[in-house]
Amino acid sequence: MEYHEAADFCFDLRRFRPKPGTESTARLLSHLENPHADVDCVQIAGSNGKGSTARMLERTLREAGYSVGLYTSPHLEDLRERIRVDGRKIPQTAVCDYVDAVRDYITERAADGESPTFFETMTAMALWQFGREDVDIAVLEVGIGGKYDATSVVDPVASAVTSVTLEHTGILGDTEAEIARDKAHVAPDGDPLVTGVTGDSLEAVRDVAGEVVTVGTAPEADDASETVDATDGRSVPDIRVTYGGRTNHTEAAVSIEADDWHVETRIPLLGEYQAVNAGIAAAIATQVGDVSTADLENGLRSAHWPGRFEVMDTEPLVVLDGAHNPGACEQLAETLGTYDFDRLHVVFGAMHDKDHRAMAAALPTPDAIVTTEPSLERAEDRAVLAEAFADAGASTVRTEAAVQDALATALDAAESDDCVLVTGSLFAVAEARSRWTRTDVPKRVRDLSDARETLEDANVAAGDVERLDGDAVHRVVRTALRDRQATVLQEELLRLGGECALSGLDRDDEAVDAVLMGTLAQFEALVEVLENRSRPHGLADVARELRTTLEIDAGAADVADDETAPETERVPTERRTVGWSRSSARTTGDSTEATFPWADRPSVMGILNVTPDSFHDGGRYDALEDAVARARAMVDADVDVIDVGGESTRPGADPVSIDEELDRVVPVIERIADLDALISVDTRRAAVADAALEAGADIINDVSGLEDPKMRFVAADHDAGLVVMHSIDAPVVPDRDVEYDDVVADVIDHLSERVLLAEKAGLDRDRIIVDPGIGFGKSAAESFELLDRIDEFHALGCPVLFGHSHKSMFAQIGRDPGERLEATVAATALAADRGADIVRVHDGAENVAAVRTALATRNPERFDWQS
Repeated sequence: MEYHEAADFCFDLRRFRPKPGTESTARLLSHLENPHADVDCVQIAGSNGKGSTARMLERTLREAGYSVGLYTSPHLEDLRERIRVDGRKIPQTAVCDYVDAVRDYITERAADGESPTFFETMTAMALWQFGREDVDIAVLEVGIGGKYDATSVVDPVASAVTSVTLEHTGILGDTEAEIARDKAHVAPDGDPLVTGVTGDSLEAVRDVAGEVVTVGTAPEADDASETVDATDGRSVPDIRVTYGGRTNHTEAAVSIEADDWHVETRIPLLGEYQAVNAGIAAAIATQVGDVSTADLENGLRSAHWPGRFEVMDTEPLVVLDGAHNPGACEQLAETLGTYDFDRLHVVFGAMHDKDHRAMAAALPTPDAIVTTEPSLERAEDRAVLAEAFADAGASTVRTEAAVQDALATALDAAESDDCVLVTGSLFAVAEARSRWTRTDVPKRVRDLSDARETLEDANVAAGDVERLDGDAVHRVVRTALRDRQATVLQEELLRLGGECALSGLDRDDEAVDAVLMGTLAQFEALVEVLENRSRPHGLADVARELRTTLEIDAGAADVADDETAPETERVPTERRTVGWSRSSARTTGDSTEATFPWADRPSVMGILNVTPDSFHDGGRYDALEDAVARARAMVDADVDVIDVGGESTRPGADPVSIDEELDRVVPVIERIADLDALISVDTRRAAVADAALEAGADIINDVSGLEDPKMRFVAADHDAGLVVMHSIDAPVVPDRDVEYDDVVADVIDHLSERVLLAEKAGLDRDRIIVDPGIGFGKSAAESFELLDRIDEFHALGCPVLFGHSHKSMFAQIGRDPGERLEATVAATALAADRGADIVRVHDGAENVAAVRTALATRNPERFDWQS
C-alpha cells in the first residue's frame, strides 16, 4: 500500500458523522489486540489551550528522560503531525501498516452501518503507534468534551481540563457548567483532576471529579493566606501562577508555585492564559513523572507550538494565531495588546459553524481586514466574514480567495511599525504559515533511475511514473502545495511544455506533493505567469520560492536555450569567487556587512577537540599549548574555521558539567582568537556558547539542534553564526533505531522548524547553517544517502555543513577506526562537488586539497588559490 492510499482511506472516513461514545474505538482497538494496554495515558480536555498544554507536558516529560507519545488535532500541514513519538511524526510506513491492519475490519463495520469515524480511527492509530514504540507516557488531547470522546477509551493516570467556554452546545450542553461537567469525565481514578477553570464551572467539575487540583493566578488580597469563596472565582488556587509579561517578542516570564515546589522560567507561548496552561502542565508532570525543577524550566521553555500566538516577524509585527472561537479571540486580543504598533491589519478565515460576529467583536477593531477562505469545504464564505467585520467597525474591508493572497495583500499594505495578524482558524494559519515553511527541493536527476525515485517518493501513481520519468531529466523541483494551487500550477506548466506530476493524495485540507519538470526557460516563463497577482490561490508565493530555488533572476531570460544539463553541472557562478580573510567575516554591528567564507566557496572547518575522550582524537589536544599549536597548524593548512569542542558526543560518552566544559574551551579560544580563521565553539549549552563568544568565538556549532532553549537567543544577541544540526540524541545513544521514510526529506522537514526558531529569535537566515547530523541517529546507508543528496538541503535557504570525518559510516566500505583518512577525503571532495558549503574534518591539509580539487574540476582557470 502506498502512503497516499492509506491517507485517503483515513480521510474518506470523514463521511461518517461524529457520534458520542467510546464503544466504536474500543472495538477497533480490540481488533488490534489492545496495543495500548501497557501505556500510561494522560488526557488533556478543555475548550481552549488543551493542545498547548499537551505540548508543554510532553516536552517537559521528554526533558526528564521519558519516551513520550503526543496525540493532538487538527494538523497544520500533514496528517502525521497528529501522532508523534519523542517529537517525531509517525512515519508514512507506519500509517500504511496500520491501515493494512484495520482496513478490512473498518470496511466490514461500514457495511453494517457502524464504521469508526475519522477521529476514532486516528485515535486508535495513535494508541497503536504508542504501543508499538513502547512509550513511557502518552499525552492525548481530547477532541470534543470528555465523557464521550474517543480518547476516553483509555483509563488515564492523570488528566486536566484547561478551560471552559460555550462550544459545541448541541452536543455538550447549553451552559458553561454543563460543558464543564462533560469535560470533567476525563478525571482519573484515584488521583486528582488538574484544572484551570473557576466559578460555576469549577463547582461542576468538582461534582464529577471529586478531588481537584486548581491552577490559576492568585487573587489579590490583603492577607496572602486568605481563602475566598470558591464560587466567585477568587479562591486561592492550589498551583499559583504569576504571568510576568513578555521578556522579548517571542517569550514571556512565568512563575509557578506549589506547596512543595517552585519554578521560574520563560515560555514561548504568550498570554496569561498560557501561563495557566504551563501551570497545568507542570502540575501533571510532577504527578506522573520524576521531574526536577530544571526539567520543568527547560521543558516549558522548549514547548514551541506552531500557530499559537506565533510571532513570525517584527517589521512589521506578524502574528499567527489559530483562535477559533470568541473565548480564544478574547485571549488573543489581550495578548496582542501588550505589543506597540500603529495600524492593525487582520487576515481572517474561519469555519462556517463558528460565531463570526462574536469573534469579530472579541478581536481588536482592525484598521484593515482581508477575509479569505482556507481550502476546506467547511470554510465560511469570505463575503459573509467581510460583512461581520464591516459591522464590527473595520475601516477597510477586502476579500481574497486564497489565504496566501490575503496575507500578501496585508503585508503589502503594512508599514514597518504596523501589525499583521492572521487568525480565525488553525486551517487559515496553516496556509499562511507555508510562506515561511514550504521547501522547494531541487532534485539532482542524472538518469531515469533518479527520475523514477523522485516521482515515487512523491507518491505519484505507478502509471504516471512510467509515463513521466523521461521528462524528469532537465530541471526538477519537488514541493508541496494546496490542492487548488497544485491544479493551477500543473495546468500552467503543461501549457508551457513542461510536466507536473501530483501525488495520489487529493484532499482540500492536505498538502499535495508535486514534482515539477521542465527546462530552465520553461520555469522562467512559469514564474512570470505565477507572479501575475491577478491570479488567485497564493501562486505569487509559489513563484517567489521557485525563483529562489532555481536561481532565476531578472536577467535569466538571456540564458541559452539548451538547459538540459543535470543539476550536478549547475554552479551558481555569483557565489563561486575566492579571496577571504577573517576580518571580512567580523561583524560591525550590522550582519549584512559580514561575509563568511562559504558565501564565496566551500570552506573547511577544522576540528579541535580539547577533550580526553573524543572518538578520533580524544586526549591529543586537551593540554592548552597542544591545542594552540594544533590551531596554528590548521591555519597554516588554510582551514577557514576552527571548531573548538569541550564535550564528546561519541556513543556512550558521559556528559561533563558546564564548569568543566568552560574550563576546557574558553582558555583555548582566548589564545587563538587572533588567528586568521573564524572560531567556532562546539557545544549544546547556551552558557558555554555565551562565554565562548565573549572570549572571541564567531560561531556556535550546536549538535543538539537548539535543545537548550536559550541557545538561539545567545546567538541572536551576539549576531553570531549558528550551526543547527539534526540529531536524535547528543551524546549519541548506541543502537538507537530510528525509522525514516526518506532520510533526506525527513531531516529537511525537522530542520525547517529549527531554522525558523532561530530566525524568529532574530538571526538572519544567512547566519544559520544547517547540518544533517551524520552519525546522529542515522545508519551508514542513510549517511551515504545524505552525502549523495546534500544539495537538497539548500531548499532551507541556509548554508549547509557536512560533518563526516572518520565516522562509523566508513565501516560499510571496510574501513576500521584509524583507517578512515582516505575515505574522509574522498567524501569531502564529493560533498564539495554536490553543494556542501562547509565540511567539518579533523585533517586540515588533506581536506583543503580535496575541496580545491573538486572546485578545480568545474573551471580550473577560475580559481587562483595563491590570491
